[in-house]
Amino acid sequence: MAELAGVSRSVASRVLNNAPHVSRAKREAVERAVHQLGYVPHPTARALATRQTGAAALVVSGEDPSIFADPFFAQVIVGASAALEDADLHLMLCLAASDRGRRRVEQLLRSKGADGVMLMALREDDPLARMAEEAEIPVVFGGRPVGLDPRWYVDVDNLGGARAATEHLISLGRTRVATICGRLDTEVGRARYRGYQDAMLAAGLEPCPPEAGDFTEPSGAAAMAVLLARHPDLDGVFAANDNMGAGALRTLRDAGRRVPADVAVIGFDDLAVARIADPPLTTVHQPIEGLGREMARMLVALVNGQNPTPLILPTRLVTRASA
Repeated sequence: MAELAGVSRSVASRVLNNAPHVSRAKREAVERAVHQLGYVPHPTARALATRQTGAAALVVSGEDPSIFADPFFAQVIVGASAALEDADLHLMLCLAASDRGRRRVEQLLRSKGADGVMLMALREDDPLARMAEEAEIPVVFGGRPVGLDPRWYVDVDNLGGARAATEHLISLGRTRVATICGRLDTEVGRARYRGYQDAMLAAGLEPCPPEAGDFTEPSGAAAMAVLLARHPDLDGVFAANDNMGAGALRTLRDAGRRVPADVAVIGFDDLAVARIADPPLTTVHQPIEGLGREMARMLVALVNGQNPTPLILPTRLVTRASA
């Protein structure tokens, strides 16, 4: 093939492995030779030659395998898969909550069982964070972990989005605004709570102590019941994601509270559940599929020897009937 293309074997190898620093003319010559010869790289031979596996792993620190069917993670997977397909990398999904699951991930990181790893949903003092720091393969964080300053990550503007949601409630004349925050052992939970606090304090209002959920609909319903008992006069609620916002709507409806006449409610994420809620849920849109796509693109850049910079994706308020 190299002879037909008129290039050296090393240049042909770099083109076949999509390596940088090959001139356009030589790349096109090799591609023509590949087409003429009908050449198809053998995966095993390619892995031996490049010391690459042709796979990237998405690791989620969760306890339930059905988490990958959650609309949020499903969209992340769609975005990551598309970007990896463009780079000819396969996507591996790994769940790492149990000791056994974490050992599998640790082995993956140490044995270079993948070309790179994307880590998501890390909690405070999560062992996966330490493993990532010691890994010999590239690691990209989806969202920043608590207490760490990783070199490579993709995140969304959680603080700014939560602040905008709370400011919107205040602009509607709501002065007794409570929040259903996410897990406070995660950076996303903390950042969205800080955004709520910032908006309340800037308006001269006293933030309510948060009632935490775990980002699920039942936890939002339970948290809303606690908030109603604690603050029966509340007139606004910011829920740190749409699932919990939908749960809050259910509890308010069962309690005879009208939304938004009595209590205005805003969520975060802009999932399908927000559009079909009763009433449809005002929410903060974040580019979830874009989060997965940019994580994968950053990982591909690292695999190819580049040095990308961290990325913060923007959010925006989507107003519907609930607020």
